[in-house]
Amino acid sequence: MTIQADRLYEIGKLYCDRGDYSLALPNLVDAAASFLNDKKFDYYLKSLQAILRIHAQREEHEEINRIKENLHDLVIRESIDLSSKTFYTLGVCANYKGQVDSSVDYFRRALELGLKANSQEDMCNAILGLSICYRQQKRYDEALKEIYNLNIFLQVLNLTELKIASANSNARILMDLKKYDQALDVLWVAYDEIKHTKELIGAVAILQNIGTVLFELGQKDAAKIYLNLAAKTINPADNKLFYRSLTKYLDQIDANESTASDLVFDLEKHSVIEKNLGSIDFKNQFILLDLLKLFIGNQGQIFSKEYLVEQVWKQNYDPAIHDNKIYVTIKRLRKLIEPDYDKPKYIFRAKNGYYLNKTAKVELKEVRAEGAL
Repeated sequence: MTIQADRLYEIGKLYCDRGDYSLALPNLVDAAASFLNDKKFDYYLKSLQAILRIHAQREEHEEINRIKENLHDLVIRESIDLSSKTFYTLGVCANYKGQVDSSVDYFRRALELGLKANSQEDMCNAILGLSICYRQQKRYDEALKEIYNLNIFLQVLNLTELKIASANSNARILMDLKKYDQALDVLWVAYDEIKHTKELIGAVAILQNIGTVLFELGQKDAAKIYLNLAAKTINPADNKLFYRSLTKYLDQIDANESTASDLVFDLEKHSVIEKNLGSIDFKNQFILLDLLKLFIGNQGQIFSKEYLVEQVWKQNYDPAIHDNKIYVTIKRLRKLIEPDYDKPKYIFRAKNGYYLNKTAKVELKEVRAEGAL
């Protein structure tokens, strides 16, 4: 039975590290149940930690609370010796619930028992937990001290996941202290380290932190690349916690870019923003949207009436039918997007067609990936 449980755990952990939580969760739950049935409590707790990570990313707080209560009941019912792993798992539960003070108490007890049992991995997990909590409490000197202690262990231990988690935690502390250059140095080391693992979610965390640091350093274009790469890698429905943090910065970048442009067409939101008019309501006028998209995507290119009819209306051009239709449609589009209809700055007429002013600052924003893996 234990062999089967081991297999379920390894499969579940692999899916979890990739961010495939819908596939990871049933394997991890079955593994945890099997370990518990066989009274393999250390392995049960390890499975539980992965399950908690999934619920935290999904922001399923009721599930986290249920696991914590079940764990308390189990300790009492089974008269389990409270090991370092037990206290660490309880600390993770408390931290995910926002109970930072309780989490500190649990992690301190986990460290004490890890030291007593001379379990270096348990000690490392507890130290990392304390560092995260101290940062949340803005006790930055203590947080950095714990990172220093952890890194001493990690110099001799082959615990890659902990090394990456330590680097991310260290970087977040330095970012809070506005020591962005130092944070970036730490993250590049972690980025090199993660290449040798299969932990995709860890890589996403590093990309997110690199993007955030670059944003704070004023390197918005570079930040957007890393943040978009992280956003495209994850499934937003399964990684709500990650995705909300990512989009916070991406939305700020988009807002800055929007104010710098005269006209912005957002493909994802099917919306148009004009610098002076603000958001423009097209009221499901899809022909006008398609026409504007064509102009913005090919700024300065002159489109003949024949081409517009074929591309926008999907019809064969007939002057008797379409000349007036094009004229009226262009007029309607101008009334929507031109701040001053009598002095147009966007849609111009040429001898043989229409085009979008080359000097206007326009932007066609691509669809932001929804994060399919």
